[in-house]
Amino acid sequence: MKVVLDAGALIAVDRRDRRVGAMLRVLEQQSMPVHTSGAVVAQVWRDGRRQVNLTRILAGVEIAPLDEVAAKRVGELLAVSRTTDLADAHVAWLVRPGDVLLTSDVADITALLKARRVTAQLVAV
Repeated sequence: MKVVLDAGALIAVDRRDRRVGAMLRVLEQQSMPVHTSGAVVAQVWRDGRRQVNLTRILAGVEIAPLDEVAAKRVGELLAVSRTTDLADAHVAWLVRPGDVLLTSDVADITALLKARRVTAQLVAV
């Protein structure tokens, strides 16, 4: 089991959201692996000198690249789910059954996971 962060979760970290920060501290204490998508990082990254919290959190997060294989699977997922957000689709592709997903876009993520027939615990941030 792992935790997957979408752009909304990383934006919350960047904005010093106490609730999300507390969740991530608990996950760290439990040695829970935390993952995100390279596409998500691209969505939220602007200036590492100003995004100190985001920089600190990302140091402990596994960032999955959107390589050729993933890109094709994500494109197929977008077609099946009839959604258009590349980053959300890549996040949904990273999720395995039983994972926890911190998201600000529950509706689209639900549609993407349903298209994959994957059940995960969604936590709205």
